[in-house]
Amino acid sequence: MSETSEAGTAHEAGDPPAPPRRRVLADLTPLRTSPDYRRLWVGGTVSWTGQGMTTLAISLHVYELTGSSFSVGLVGLFSLVPLVGFGLYGGAVADAVDRRRLGLVSAIGLAALSVVLAAGTVAGFHQVWFLYTVVSLQAVCGAVSSPARTAMIPRLLPKEQLPAANALSSMTTTSGALVGPMLGGLVVGAWGYEAAYLIDAVAFSAALYAMWRLPAMPPQRNGDSKRPSVLGGLRFLATRPNVRMTFYTDFCAMILAHPRALFPAVAVLWYGGDARTTGLLVAAPAVGALLGGVFSGWLGRIHRHGLAIVLAVAAWGAAIAVFGLTRHLWLGLVLLAVAGCADTISMVLRTTVLQTAVPDDMRGRLQGVFIVVVAGGPRAGDFLAGTAGDLFSPTTAVVAGGVACVVAVGLLAVARPGFLRYDARAPQA
Repeated sequence: MSETSEAGTAHEAGDPPAPPRRRVLADLTPLRTSPDYRRLWVGGTVSWTGQGMTTLAISLHVYELTGSSFSVGLVGLFSLVPLVGFGLYGGAVADAVDRRRLGLVSAIGLAALSVVLAAGTVAGFHQVWFLYTVVSLQAVCGAVSSPARTAMIPRLLPKEQLPAANALSSMTTTSGALVGPMLGGLVVGAWGYEAAYLIDAVAFSAALYAMWRLPAMPPQRNGDSKRPSVLGGLRFLATRPNVRMTFYTDFCAMILAHPRALFPAVAVLWYGGDARTTGLLVAAPAVGALLGGVFSGWLGRIHRHGLAIVLAVAAWGAAIAVFGLTRHLWLGLVLLAVAGCADTISMVLRTTVLQTAVPDDMRGRLQGVFIVVVAGGPRAGDFLAGTAGDLFSPTTAVVAGGVACVVAVGLLAVARPGFLRYDARAPQA
């Protein structure tokens, strides 16, 4: 029996957890106590950075071939459609098979696709349709891998460590999104696209090793012999109001108050800036999200997760609304960073609710829904903000969106007061 299994057995046997220390920085307990989780986290951090490099390299590659920003924008579409389309299906597969094996196969697929990208580039096969095809297949692998990977975490750690683990995961994704593109730009400039693709393939070896070392993790059945289905997961969700609230609250933030599409106009009209100003506006929420993960040690002491999620989403909306009223660039960047930090808090606690209030044989499917919400919500928000900005003005769109977010999440809290009473020590879906 592994160290993790022994720790989990002792916890389930009724041993009281050690009292949490007063900490501010990220809680590293999951990395110290579980070798399996530690390898999974390190492997994920390395592979996310490699993926960030490839994402930028493909965008640069497409622009070099076409000279069209529209063609570069299609890269996101070719990634989004498979991610949303296969997200629910990937969750059902994760509830039907050994999750460790599924994660291993999908990681092998992602590494192989990076090798294909590198080989095609070295061979001089510079075709836009080829890049779009690989991007779509990468999204399919990611949609299958993510539900299985997230559903593994509650099997590796006791539930009181899940907020800390999810905060560490948020640091992985955010740092990968920040560091990966920066490294990608340097690598492409120095050695070309094939070098970035090859480095990404090598980076996946860390994720492959972590998956290889995991124990078998078939879903734990609750006496149900039916084959897991997407429809079964949606039926389960329909009977779990607290879980549904985690999705509704995220929609409030990502659809109503997501001003990213307005940043190019805001940079010029509000701050008299240029593309570099737009880059700062785009980076500010990510920096805030990363800081939210770095200073997440206190989250382990929060038990009223429903109330904390509502407050975090309201804080996002309020920060966006005030951002719409300011015309000082650095104050605006600080407000966007505050919004990003609030988003990290919301994400960590929403993920924890899904992991603790949902039975193991449903976790994959609910994580599939989570993928659809996280991937689709911001895109819908981009469309809404862009449309409102053209119909009215960027100022009206940003301020009204932030206020609408606060009002909407407040109305949700009034309509579902049980969510405000949700207690992580006695999770009820």
